[in-house]
Amino acid sequence: MSDQESKIDLQSICKNIIGIGKNYKDPLKEHVPTDEDPFIFAKPTTSLITEGSSIQIPKGWGTIIHEVELGVVIGKRAKFVSEDIAMDHVLGYVLALDMGKSLEFDKYPILLIKGFDTSCPISDFIPKSKINNVNNLNLKLSVNGNTRHDGNTQDLIHKIPKLISYLSNYFTLDYGDLILTGTPAGISTVKHGDVIEASLENLANIKFPVFEIQ
Repeated sequence: MSDQESKIDLQSICKNIIGIGKNYKDPLKEHVPTDEDPFIFAKPTTSLITEGSSIQIPKGWGTIIHEVELGVVIGKRAKFVSEDIAMDHVLGYVLALDMGKSLEFDKYPILLIKGFDTSCPISDFIPKSKINNVNNLNLKLSVNGNTRHDGNTQDLIHKIPKLISYLSNYFTLDYGDLILTGTPAGISTVKHGDVIEASLENLANIKFPVFEIQ
């Protein structure tokens, strides 16, 4: 791992943020369909923040929902990539939060409820070489010290190679693009004054206060 690789500033290189929804097995369901296409949405790069910043709830919303995710950072251009070489296009990872107004996509424009400023807090960049098995990583999130999410990437329905291959069939993935791979069970709300903490094994820990714009 080079010094340059370990110091990558994702905010400065990211061009696109692609979110994947409904991508974790539900522990309450015995059968999970895997033949359905991934659910895809996008966030603007202006939604990215790092520690030292706060999550800003848009004025009048009151509460927003939290999700904790493994973010995949693309390292080289990918178009029509097969699953067997998809991981060659991965530069590294981040621990990410996907904040949103709600999951009622039929009631609100998805870009509005998923893409507002500060809706994508991220950790420092994690080089690909730091993770031996990306399919067995614990993700946790707590609000004010109370655990909300406690999951593992082994429960991803569509694994990372599938996501990269699928997405690259429709649009080009470029250097610095970020794929949010989905969240385990535990989605709930946060409000003004709450504090979110999240972790990815011993690889990343993040902490963000939540404020509502007045």
